Amino acid sequence: MSNVRASHILLMYRGSMRSTASRSKEDAQREIAEIEGKLTSGGDFAALARTHSDCPSGASGGDLGSFGRGQMVKAFEDAAFGLEVGATSGVIETPFGYHLIRRTA
Repeated sequence: MSNVRASHILLMYRGSMRSTASRSKEDAQREIAEIEGKLTSGGDFAALARTHSDCPSGASGGDLGSFGRGQMVKAFEDAAFGLEVGATSGVIETPFGYHLIRRTA
């Protein structure tokens, strides 16, 4: 498998890489857990991404398009490639903040 397609919700925090967020790391952790709970109870991933994600991809429902190995930070890549199509990860921490990842293809 050379490429996957995924969407994500990213919550940055003060001090995370490329962050523009003012929330603390603890607040980001709490908020991403709340979003994960909404997803678990049937929340719409794209709508939650548009509302909550700090990544510019949030405007398109979190869609990152297709990517291959070596294009994302390791923790994100490992999670995305490890998911079945249609599955959503638990909370993944990278230098950019906290992510929820949904593999779409």
